Amino acid sequence: MPTPGLSDAARSQRARYTRDAVLSASPARLLTMLYDRLLLDLNRAESAQLAEDWATASNNLIHAQAIVSELASTLKVEAWNGGAGLFALYTYVSNALMGANTLRDVRRTRESIALLEPLRQTWHEAADLLADAPSRTVVPGGDLGIG
Repeated sequence: MPTPGLSDAARSQRARYTRDAVLSASPARLLTMLYDRLLLDLNRAESAQLAEDWATASNNLIHAQAIVSELASTLKVEAWNGGAGLFALYTYVSNALMGANTLRDVRRTRESIALLEPLRQTWHEAADLLADAPSRTVVPGGDLGIG
């Protein structure tokens, strides 16, 4: 969706900046970026649902589902004790988002936000701790159980 008030050149420059940021990000930073976008999509969906703008709500919910799917597919469940629980949460949220979309149920969107926002904060804190840790050889994504 184009950003109102931006010229084509400005939009192109913004897209290039975003692409470069993603390509140069560490696995921990990529994870936090996914969570940030996921919560942005869910908050936009909630607002659209409240305004009964079902097309916008659907677009945001579908994008959120794609992010949850990506998070679930890259999760290394066996890498840590909480892996299976996190995978179950992703499955639950994915189903909730489908229901939020097909049933136009803002409660399910809000529930997903309530479940995922604390995780977003936790992943940001974990990524900050990794960034502050002394330099060492790191397996990409290994410390966060992602691949």
